[in-house]
Amino acid sequence: MKSLKLCQLNAGRQTLPVRSATLAVAAAVMLLPVWNTAWGGGPGGNEGVADRGAVRLLKTVPIPGTAVNTTGKMYVFDISWVDQRSRTYYLADRSNAVVDIVDTKTGTLTAQLQGGFKGFTGNNGTSGPNGVTTGGHCLFVTDAPSRVVSFNTSTFPPTFVNAVSTASGDLNRADELAFDPMDNLILAINNADTPPFGTFVNVNPSTCGLTQPTAPAPGVAAPDRIIFNAANGVDAQNGAEQPQWDPATRRFYLSIPQIGPNVADGGVVRIDPATKTIDRTFPISFCQPAGLSKGLDNDFLVGCNTVFDTAGGVWSQTDANTAAPIQVILNVSTGDVHQVAGVGAGDEVWFNSGDGNYYTASSGSPLRPLDQGGAADAQGAAVLGVIDAEDKVLIQQVPTFNVPAVTTGTAQHPAATAHSVAADAKNNQIFVPLGANNVYPGCLTGCIAVYARPSKDE
Repeated sequence: MKSLKLCQLNAGRQTLPVRSATLAVAAAVMLLPVWNTAWGGGPGGNEGVADRGAVRLLKTVPIPGTAVNTTGKMYVFDISWVDQRSRTYYLADRSNAVVDIVDTKTGTLTAQLQGGFKGFTGNNGTSGPNGVTTGGHCLFVTDAPSRVVSFNTSTFPPTFVNAVSTASGDLNRADELAFDPMDNLILAINNADTPPFGTFVNVNPSTCGLTQPTAPAPGVAAPDRIIFNAANGVDAQNGAEQPQWDPATRRFYLSIPQIGPNVADGGVVRIDPATKTIDRTFPISFCQPAGLSKGLDNDFLVGCNTVFDTAGGVWSQTDANTAAPIQVILNVSTGDVHQVAGVGAGDEVWFNSGDGNYYTASSGSPLRPLDQGGAADAQGAAVLGVIDAEDKVLIQQVPTFNVPAVTTGTAQHPAATAHSVAADAKNNQIFVPLGANNVYPGCLTGCIAVYARPSKDE
């Protein structure tokens, strides 16, 4: 049979008005977010011999609480990463103040790595660990206060190497990060500062040692720092999110949720590691860019973290207009922007080269349960979006799970949202951490849900 497609809501596509806006660095015509009347379907270029069935839950990997975790359960976590060379999954687990390590070949938890991480303080902006990535046999993790930590994975568990600071006297976190293996350079983002900024950290590829960058107080210019304000090429008004390294262009790319005063105006900036400056901005509207993942050729999937409505306003459950959730595929060669309608919003996104799909951790999907009073405090399914990278269409939405905060009584805990995703390209298994719940099997103290897309024969 053909690969699963979402049902068509109507034949054809609704055409919406076009309006224009000018950003500080570029002018662009913005299409209003489109309620695509066919939220699935498409040319079907990947159909045929290699066709596979629907993505489904395969298993869960239970995550136990650590001694520093006052609830004994995992609720708060952030970025996850699969190192394709070693087939190892890493999760920044704030509740337990560790990096959880899973063998993706067997789907088993192998270690909970300590590194002096801050843990959850009650405020994500001052908590850690946060971002994780790898380069060769090195593991890099960001933390609070304004900290980047390195480990050597040649041993197991990985050996702590050293840590450096991204800002003097700053209690806020270093958040997401990317690694440039050509120049042995990390770009770490302090998103919770105003304005947000990035720090360039040199890496010794043999020892995994980090060189302390110039790191004055936030807002102060320094040789190893790029401040995301109008004077430096982008007026970031709502933080800065996921950086990615692109070996084809030898540039970093960074999601900026909001550029200037208009909440609908965001973009992706391109950063030259040699000059440590922004050399191009790609405007993206009605999205608030957050996640970023390199896909086929010159394409990147931009994960949108806000749902807009068909009139161009920020959507709510009491909105008079229809929700128009999108993700965006950006061609960094041409600047072309393609809206993928039907899935959003969330945080991390991932391109899986093994099956040619993008995966979105859409914890903020309008499909999730919401109280009419406005608070996002209803327990229930969030969404793992599956996008065909070649056809650029949504092909499936898979249930994940959000857990609301409990703020009264003896069993208080923070909220847990399914906003993190990573995949193993060899077995095409997709890993989505879930907060502690009694719905998913093996998840009473928190777990990593493992999804798979079996072959037709399976």
